Amino acid sequence: MKKIFFLTLIFLTLPTVAVFAQDVAIENQTFEAKVLKIVTERTIEREDGSTAVQQDLLLRGLDGSWQDKEVQAKGIGDIDVVKGVVAKVGDKVVVQASGDADGNVTFVVTDHVRRGWLYFLFLLFAVVAYIIGKRKGLKALASLIVTFFIIMWFIVPRILAGASPLGTSIFGALIILAAIIYITWGISRKSHIAFISIFFSLILTGVLSIIFTKLTHLTGLAQEEAMVLIGLSRQAIDFEGLLLAGIIIGTLGVLDDIVVSQVSAVEQLKMTDPNLNPKQLFTRAISVGIDHISSMTNTLFLAYAGAALPLLLLFSVKSEPFVTFAQVLNNELIATEIVRTLTGSIGLILAVPICTLLAVYFIKVNDKKV
Repeated sequence: MKKIFFLTLIFLTLPTVAVFAQDVAIENQTFEAKVLKIVTERTIEREDGSTAVQQDLLLRGLDGSWQDKEVQAKGIGDIDVVKGVVAKVGDKVVVQASGDADGNVTFVVTDHVRRGWLYFLFLLFAVVAYIIGKRKGLKALASLIVTFFIIMWFIVPRILAGASPLGTSIFGALIILAAIIYITWGISRKSHIAFISIFFSLILTGVLSIIFTKLTHLTGLAQEEAMVLIGLSRQAIDFEGLLLAGIIIGTLGVLDDIVVSQVSAVEQLKMTDPNLNPKQLFTRAISVGIDHISSMTNTLFLAYAGAALPLLLLFSVKSEPFVTFAQVLNNELIATEIVRTLTGSIGLILAVPICTLLAVYFIKVNDKKV
């Protein structure tokens, strides 16, 4: 759905390249094409001093009904665009074709075809994970693949079918959690402790998210994607629940890291000094966890801040409705990121004493018992 959103948005804003064919009537179609020739290229300067490059392109279709057909596309020069698709000969691009009642066909270059480099990047990631992590790296890669399939083939379809986003994400998160823990670390008492700790931490994070989403009157409708989903989805979607689902899934990955590390720290402390009593062991282990808390909280904040960087620019825009700091802070887009970050961070912090306490009393050194 998000891809459809961006294609639609780009269709309306990016440079339009058009050609008219007589007696041809088609519905909207999207296909891929190869750039055979840049017929002309021009730079358009806007009033604010910025520039946009627009091109006349000769394209050859690569799939669909336009496969092997050449299209001489003429760029329309009077459209003010934010950023156009600038191509070179040999590039593969995504093209949207639409026809009117008179049989005229308009072609719009909406994006670059980038799948090849994404496949290469994934392969590079897999190779690095194997070289550095060996068997554990492969297990982590396997759990990542399982996570991807659960999100794309269970959570997303269920939500689009009208299921509760919150309930679906919680159930999906438990499956993801089991996959991450047991594929990567195997079936052991250590894995059980990590699973239970993350489960309770997720529950606490979810409860906090629900409470503060209600208190701050967040609707989940602030993002533009939500508006497009309303128009495209055949089912009513609970956007507030979708917001909560995003918080839970986003927190899960960081919880996995901090909990497993903390349980391992308790195990190492027990191995180093088996004579430590539970109180001493908890005190030493929690000091390790406190150091981990600061780094993981920063990690979560930076992850959300990076994704919402354009929103952060609102702090310096100084234009209505973002003139004062209070106005920026009160905006739902900003408030959503604050609630998302702080509830997730509280869940991370609470996870440390939970998993440390469980590990102190239940983990056994070199214990493989399930």
